[in-house]
Amino acid sequence: MSEQIESQSQASVLLIDDHPLLRKGVKQLIELDDDLQVIAEASNARDGVRLAEQHEPDLILLDLNMPEINGIETLKMLRDAGVSSRVVVFTVSDNEEDVVAALKAGADGYLLKDMEPEELLANLNQAALGNMVISERLTTLLAKALQSGRSNKGPDISALTPREKQIIKLIAGGLPNKLIARKLSITEGTVKVHVKHLLKKLNLRSRVEVAVWAVQEGLG
Repeated sequence: MSEQIESQSQASVLLIDDHPLLRKGVKQLIELDDDLQVIAEASNARDGVRLAEQHEPDLILLDLNMPEINGIETLKMLRDAGVSSRVVVFTVSDNEEDVVAALKAGADGYLLKDMEPEELLANLNQAALGNMVISERLTTLLAKALQSGRSNKGPDISALTPREKQIIKLIAGGLPNKLIARKLSITEGTVKVHVKHLLKKLNLRSRVEVAVWAVQEGLG
């Protein structure tokens, strides 16, 4: 009975990567963590999307540089198919364009393959809890990319309502919608509406961009 309860509490992970050796290594690493469980693996985009629809994993670890269909296109395919799993891009590329493209396509995180095993597990656990994850050395790069991509005036903070400012601070703190709703005593649906409105007002595309912007503006 205890084993059954334990397995139910584990976050399910789908690996999509065209390198068998890397998949095996990551799977063995994840097996060391009691809170994570690899439920399926795919070596290409089409199999990955099919398995994601079949298993509905909590978390998808997605390679960026795959043959035929790359990670960005795979991510778009997953979102178009209605897959709501959290997707973390896992790659060797620290190229600014790749990071921004992944986040704009709907990634919930961006991790580099040269990170320490313990750091990878810690980030995967955070992602499974609903938090945004991004390799530490990419945050400065992302901030510069956002800065250069702004209009001269930049987003107008005064256009935000007090509630939206509250929500931005909580997003910057890494809280998912469910915890934001609980903290502010409002429904999760209301939080989603606020997030949608503030993204439009700030001309930003993702929660990660909101978090970085908030820190830059001293709202975090």
